[in-house]
Amino acid sequence: MSNSLTKNSIFMSNSFNRNSIFLSLLLVSILLSNTTKAQFVSNSDSAFKAKSPNSGQLWGYSFADFYYKGHTDTLNRGGGNQYTGVPNNRNAFQIRRLYLGYNYNISKKFTAEVLLEAANGATSGEALSDSKLAFYIKLANLRIRDIWKGTDLVLGQISTVAFPMSSEPIWGYRSIEKTVIDIRGTPSYDLGAALQGKFDPKKGNFGYDLMIGNGTGAKFEGDNYKWLYGDIWGKFLDKKLYVNLYMDYNGLAPVAGMNHSRSMIKGFVAYTVPKFTLGVEAYSNHLKNDDQATLISGGTVDVLSVNASGISIFMKGAILKDKLNFFARTDFFNPDNKIDNSKYNKYIGNTSGYNDPSTKENFITGGLDFTPIKSVHLMPNIWYNHYKNQGYVSKYDSYDLVYRLTFYYVFGK
Repeated sequence: MSNSLTKNSIFMSNSFNRNSIFLSLLLVSILLSNTTKAQFVSNSDSAFKAKSPNSGQLWGYSFADFYYKGHTDTLNRGGGNQYTGVPNNRNAFQIRRLYLGYNYNISKKFTAEVLLEAANGATSGEALSDSKLAFYIKLANLRIRDIWKGTDLVLGQISTVAFPMSSEPIWGYRSIEKTVIDIRGTPSYDLGAALQGKFDPKKGNFGYDLMIGNGTGAKFEGDNYKWLYGDIWGKFLDKKLYVNLYMDYNGLAPVAGMNHSRSMIKGFVAYTVPKFTLGVEAYSNHLKNDDQATLISGGTVDVLSVNASGISIFMKGAILKDKLNFFARTDFFNPDNKIDNSKYNKYIGNTSGYNDPSTKENFITGGLDFTPIKSVHLMPNIWYNHYKNQGYVSKYDSYDLVYRLTFYYVFGK
């Protein structure tokens, strides 16, 4: 690669690091200035009873399954999905997620949140050396309310704005499957700082979120690159229609000496009435200098910038009010829009979640949600993921199919 490319890469990296430091200092200065103006520890706070039984809340939830693997893709595609590599006819009970959280009101101005998670797929999860499921710290943050009217500042390990605050709660069936970008590794939580605000605090119809984080979830930071997140959202038609526009940027370690990054734009629209909800989520992720494609003539490797895209369509609704619901969803995923089998015979992606550019995927799920009492759900469902080859000649189309009975309960809320 040319020296100019390498110098440009270094310049971009240094520029981004300076911008990250500037944004961090800006957030701190905002906090300090508003501390003086608002007098966070005011006389009214002295009357707040921090040890009141109503000031803290212990809560949690869990979902688990009995599953049967009806068909297996022998090429073990699907990346980190929960059934990749699980053999045909395998059946088992499993706990896929357990949350234990605590929220505490320190004062009228400050609140704290801690959340522990133990998570496990059919083949992976948080496990000790003896393969027992283990907790880790998912959230640990301090919220400072109304640093200016309608906007909170949140510091620490935080739920990001990518989907936990928009599409995931409206989809409402994380117990069945992650959202379309969660599957591909966009962080649902990160260590950093965020502004979460509403343009109209009284009505709460329009708002925004901005965040800077390490981009490593619960893991330690290993480089100087930061993840920038932002969205704006609105509620229309008497709050029946929800619209969210999301963007992010993450600088990455160079590939073959070239500047490397990912940047996503995503839209989410949902329409909700008492009997049903219909939602659509679509994204395009620009992976700059990410894919290494091997030329058929001579074996030289080209580094390509590509766009990965996905769309998720779901519907859920009531069959018997408060007792029996239904849900259905389908996702379409294309990891690479520049596949050219007349020129290249091998593709390798360098971004987690997009490592297999040669395989398109179509995910389908559907089932029933029986609620015998509030906060307890019994959900028979199917889990299906189809793999379509668009690259290697030696690959073939196949699928994973799983039949499940999912158990989901919530406590403390």
